[in-house]
Amino acid sequence: MSTETRVRIAPSPTGNLHLGTARTALYNYLYAKKQKGKFIFRLEDTDNERSDEKYTKDIIDGLKWLGLSWDEGCDIGGPYPPYRQTEKIDHYEAMADKLLSSGFAYLCYASAEELAALKEEQRVTGKPPRYDNRGRDLTIEQREKYEAEGRLPSFRFRIEEPQDIRWDDQIKGPITVNSADLGGDMVIIKSNGVATYNFAVVIDDIDMHMTDVIRGEDHIHNTAKQLLIFEALGIKPPHFAHTGLIFDTNDRKLSKREHGELVHIDYYKHQGYMPEAIVNYLIKTSFTPPDDKLEIFTLEEAGEMFDIKRVSKTHARFDMDKLNWYNAQYIRSLPLSTVTERARAFLTDYDLSDVSNDALEKLVGAVRDGLTKLSEVKAATAFYFGQTIDVPADVKEAALSSDDAKKVLGETLTQLGKLPFEDPKAVKAAVDSMGKELGIKGKNLYWPLRAALSGTTSGPDLGSIMSVLGPTKVQARLEKALKNGGNGGHV
Repeated sequence: MSTETRVRIAPSPTGNLHLGTARTALYNYLYAKKQKGKFIFRLEDTDNERSDEKYTKDIIDGLKWLGLSWDEGCDIGGPYPPYRQTEKIDHYEAMADKLLSSGFAYLCYASAEELAALKEEQRVTGKPPRYDNRGRDLTIEQREKYEAEGRLPSFRFRIEEPQDIRWDDQIKGPITVNSADLGGDMVIIKSNGVATYNFAVVIDDIDMHMTDVIRGEDHIHNTAKQLLIFEALGIKPPHFAHTGLIFDTNDRKLSKREHGELVHIDYYKHQGYMPEAIVNYLIKTSFTPPDDKLEIFTLEEAGEMFDIKRVSKTHARFDMDKLNWYNAQYIRSLPLSTVTERARAFLTDYDLSDVSNDALEKLVGAVRDGLTKLSEVKAATAFYFGQTIDVPADVKEAALSSDDAKKVLGETLTQLGKLPFEDPKAVKAAVDSMGKELGIKGKNLYWPLRAALSGTTSGPDLGSIMSVLGPTKVQARLEKALKNGGNGGHV
């Protein structure tokens, strides 16, 4: 086993990048950074029927979107492809032959129909599903008979029962699994020549000199099986660490069946979540920083303080409200240029050809304090586009129908040339000063201007609205509001 720390993320390309897989990738990445080791990406793609290149792309794109990079196993189109199990079929069979010759494995000729019948019998009788080890001691004559029938054998690994399989888990502490709970002798090479997960993983971890394996607690029984294979091959196994799974606030495990697209990283990308927020939140779901009150931290900061011993032994809880809080914090705190550039993807319904980058930054800056996710930016900035706007009748009735409203709009038009539009705070102060002269304050002062300029009485700071719109649009909208203020319908 290598003296350099080597960890890996090894997803199966049978679905889009799951939140749980992303969190596991993050913990492996952070562990490697803290230990000054290597973080490796490989694909566990032995499931021929369900594996798909579109999922490979989604997983790679999602991990890169989160800000992760790896030291070995490049992305599609790079100089080196991801490590793939399907490229090592012959190697797995050669390793299985070693186990066969040493007596740790044997050839099993049980047909799919026979195994299905066994499983059904166990279901009817209320027994847990397990292989009954019927192929362990076949005679030469029996094997020749099955081969004459055209049966293709699988390789099965002998699991002696009962025996306790123990290891000191880096997260959960001492773990013991009895071999009687592992379902009987396990297939390591299927009859079609493809290695099974538990066997391929062991060979891969040996070949890639993995020192540590960090993954979800749903792999605990797999770890027990894999430790037996390491032992049979005479190879020292890596250290294992099992994280708790992610549950929702109703104590249901996050799954595609229960939660739909909410379990996929791609969903959050397209909803306008900041990758920094997703990273921060996912790390925090099970990891407690040395300063347990610390909420906001970057991926780099997490790498400096990460300690596998500070990862919780129990399951994590995914709280959408908490994630939204994180996202809102990052929308407010990330550089405005970064937020603006990302916001463009959600403003494609508007013609931005005549909107300078500075003007767009000013617009996004005016509304970002009210955003929870960037997908909301389209509605939040709608007031900006168009020379004039339509004001809904209920808003007009509430904010534009009084005599005070007409005074505010008229006086603002009179003083338009004096307003410092380049400074939101200064233009707001000028409006306050004007209101003082008119003897009008509070919502009686602000609502008429908000309604006339943005079509609503809530939203960004009034000074920001006026500064973003500029004198030409402000004048056109105020004039329209005054002209139609006494009529029904829209202003």
